[in-house]
Amino acid sequence: MGKYHFNEIEAKWQKHWAENQTFKAENDSEKPKYYVLDMFPYPSGAGLHVGHPLGYIASDIYARYKRHQGFNVLHPQGYDSFGLPAEQYAIQTGQHPAKTTEENIARYREQLDKIGFSFDWSREVRTSNPEYYRWTQWIFLQLFESWYDKDLDKARSIEELRAIFSSEGNIHINAVCDEGIAHFTASDWLGFSETKKQEILLKYRLTYLAETEVNWCPQLGTVLANDEIVNGVSERGGYPVVRKKMKQWSMRITAYAQRLLDGLDKIDWPQPLKDSQTNWIGRSKGATVEFKIQNSEFKIPVFTTRPDTIFGVSFMVLAPEHDLVSKITTAQHKEAVGKYVEATAKRSERERMADVKTITGVFTGAYAEHPFTKEPIPIWIGDYVLAGYGTGAVMSVPCGDQRDYDFAKHFNLPIPNIFKDADISEEAYSDKENTIIANSDFLNGLNYAEATDKIIAALEEKGIGKGKINYRLRDAVFSRQRYWGEPFPIYYKDGMPQIIPTESLPLRLPEVEKYLPTEEGEPPLGRADDWAWNEKELSVVSCELIDHKTVFPLELNTMPGWAGSSWYFFRYMEDEKRDEVFASKEALNYWKNVDLYIGGSEHATGHLLYSRFWVKFMHDRGLVPVDEPFKKLINQGMILGESAFVNRITAGYNKGDTYYVFQSSVPILISDSFIDKSLKHIHNIDKDSNSKTYNIILQKFIELNPDFKNQEIEFSYTPFHVDLALINETKNELDIETFKNWREEYKNAEFITEEDGSFKVSREVEKMSKSKYNVVNPDDICEQYGADTLRMYEMFLGPLEQAKPWNTAGITGVHGFLKKLWKLYHSGENESFYVSDDSASKDSLKTLHKTIKKVQEDIENFSFNTSVSSFMIAVNELSAEKCNSREVLEPLAILISPYAPHIAEELWEKLGHSGSISTAPFPKFEEKYLVESNKEYPISFNGKMRFTLELPLDLSKDEIESAVMAHEKTAQYLEGRTPKKVIIVPGKIVNIVG
Repeated sequence: MGKYHFNEIEAKWQKHWAENQTFKAENDSEKPKYYVLDMFPYPSGAGLHVGHPLGYIASDIYARYKRHQGFNVLHPQGYDSFGLPAEQYAIQTGQHPAKTTEENIARYREQLDKIGFSFDWSREVRTSNPEYYRWTQWIFLQLFESWYDKDLDKARSIEELRAIFSSEGNIHINAVCDEGIAHFTASDWLGFSETKKQEILLKYRLTYLAETEVNWCPQLGTVLANDEIVNGVSERGGYPVVRKKMKQWSMRITAYAQRLLDGLDKIDWPQPLKDSQTNWIGRSKGATVEFKIQNSEFKIPVFTTRPDTIFGVSFMVLAPEHDLVSKITTAQHKEAVGKYVEATAKRSERERMADVKTITGVFTGAYAEHPFTKEPIPIWIGDYVLAGYGTGAVMSVPCGDQRDYDFAKHFNLPIPNIFKDADISEEAYSDKENTIIANSDFLNGLNYAEATDKIIAALEEKGIGKGKINYRLRDAVFSRQRYWGEPFPIYYKDGMPQIIPTESLPLRLPEVEKYLPTEEGEPPLGRADDWAWNEKELSVVSCELIDHKTVFPLELNTMPGWAGSSWYFFRYMEDEKRDEVFASKEALNYWKNVDLYIGGSEHATGHLLYSRFWVKFMHDRGLVPVDEPFKKLINQGMILGESAFVNRITAGYNKGDTYYVFQSSVPILISDSFIDKSLKHIHNIDKDSNSKTYNIILQKFIELNPDFKNQEIEFSYTPFHVDLALINETKNELDIETFKNWREEYKNAEFITEEDGSFKVSREVEKMSKSKYNVVNPDDICEQYGADTLRMYEMFLGPLEQAKPWNTAGITGVHGFLKKLWKLYHSGENESFYVSDDSASKDSLKTLHKTIKKVQEDIENFSFNTSVSSFMIAVNELSAEKCNSREVLEPLAILISPYAPHIAEELWEKLGHSGSISTAPFPKFEEKYLVESNKEYPISFNGKMRFTLELPLDLSKDEIESAVMAHEKTAQYLEGRTPKKVIIVPGKIVNIVG
């Protein structure tokens, strides 16, 4: 085979790898282990575009490299297959999410296989398979059966807590639990009913039921996590989201806040990602203070990081959702407060935190009492205070906090100054380190640290507060009102949650006729009549559980998407005992944790935080041998698409006091060259500054809309995305006729074209997305250029961590390189395969070993783009040297194998080897081939270089001089003269001074 038939080669080796399970990892191996993992994909109906495989290609290169180095590599893949998109599709079409998911997975698998990844598919994970979510349910039950001991700083069995309660009550228990639990003795405990005991235990369990402030999306009929909300609406569908209280399952991730912070020091993650988690957890040191509400039994607890400023409090602000708002608001202010609370419920926490410019609030009519001065303090509500942070209340010190300052200025509230020599006429004084307290009774003259210690002591002495460490991190809401998720292994008896026995798991997702909430407002699972579980009888509750609606109701919510992804990396470790355990101790002890994890930074405060929490819990309970899941993590950048835009004209005019904006009855589209390139989105076309364009548009507009002939009209343009398939990429021109058939609304559109009749589109580099019509299908690239070309080109685009634009035009250079590589091994007659067993030249060995050195350094530093450049240079040099030596070409095939595995396998076979190249030892770099033995000296006469002379580097000065003086060109330039002196710098220059 002389020609490089990449399609045949790639199909051949992909089949070989699958049939021979070439990349199957072993759990019992004498080789050192290495575990490489990608964040597994959600299988969407759109399939993969060329941006998706970027991280997979990088991880695959590294996995293949480690195999060449002699490691037993685990490189698995699977699917995060529960999720809202499949459920939304089910609601629209009636097709079961399982069928949609299965079809999408088949499409993903087909695409992934075409790219030639070295995945161990024998360990595939699908989070929606009952065989998998059985263990997600089991882990949930372990959390339910655990509590957090603050003294031991770890989770313990709930049975141990029962034993403590039976012997000594809860007086000495130091646990992470609900607030306000009453003390009881051992005898009290023993006298409680079983239901009462369960109520108490629920306040200690690591997963618990509670009234929680949540993001509720009425149109989707479910609770959303903060990272599922964008600009106050649902990421999926763009529906409004409101804050409301609901009874939800939650998890006490807050118990692990400090350990999650401390653990960041032990892992090799990008610093920006660590910073994201640090900020999300939000550790702060301060004090709690109780403010008594005047003429009331209620008290407002506040957490503050600046207790030293307590004498500067001039008002208080509660979160609109605070429990006390409805209880303390006076009759006079109830209507205004109610409207404000309702309006705030429509804004997400993230939106409220980000909006620092808008100042809103309402006075409740109530007053608190200052704990030291006893002066009345007005109590307001404001949406810049969040119910989920601290206690949902702030003691406002406007002289020392800018948001309090702005609030006070806006509502004309007092701003007392408690800082010595501080100017607060324009803004708050926030220089904590240079603070000297004034106008503060016994704190006067103290600095920040001194005043803080003294006020905390005073608070504790008076019994109205104490020093405290606080965290911004909130307990994780774990319920979703969806169908397509893991069912909770919970039923209810006397209103209390009971666990379904582990031997009866999985509790399978039941069939329902519709995927919407019931007419009574229950989640979709409320429609189910038949539930299924393991064949073993549910002996605890008998078969009465089957009649779940009347006897023992089952939990109707499902788990969130992050449940299955918080532990899936352990499931990959198990290859044989999956029916018996989530992963065997032998497998867990061998693989331990993920050595290299590659995925997007957008998961910093979602999946990556939750999985760290679950692993720490599982380690506490002796289920896994590690307390961090991912040793090294790399965030791959994004491959951006180049979108095409067509600009549509919009008209506007004044009529009386009203300004009307509308579009022509027939769409008017304008070629890009008429548009000012510095403008973006919707912009006016000014008739004065751009009169030529204005007049062209006006003429076309009046032609189509003659009724506006005498109207003073302004114009603007709106760019909209157009499918790249309609563009002549070379000329950047729209195919007008094809475009008219693309969308019905543009069938009769009018085009303002260039003088030659062409229509130019504008371009912009942005995120690849189906909605932007800028996606490139990897299947097309593999078909036209081959998977090896795709793999190398994606690496060649730029550094792995950076975003980079896709440009299909650039791929031909990489494809040309692979053809040149192929030709290097096919220098025989009629371009037949030919490799010589003769020794390689010195230059060829030098090329090989400098490439080995560079590529190994690049792989270990994840600088894959520069490796591709090194390969190109090497092949160019070896081609110029006409190298056909096995001594060079055999290690070169191994060297390129991680990047272009198909062509490498084919060449390896042609070189006479059986089996796969994937475990061939990685070539060893030898320094000696890069050490120069000769030096090409520039020979100068009176400082002017005349010729060069190659001499051994180990010659002495005298030997160099003798060799130079004996050369015929020296005699020619000296013309019989005797030089005055000969200047020699060994290894550098020779200068003959005449």
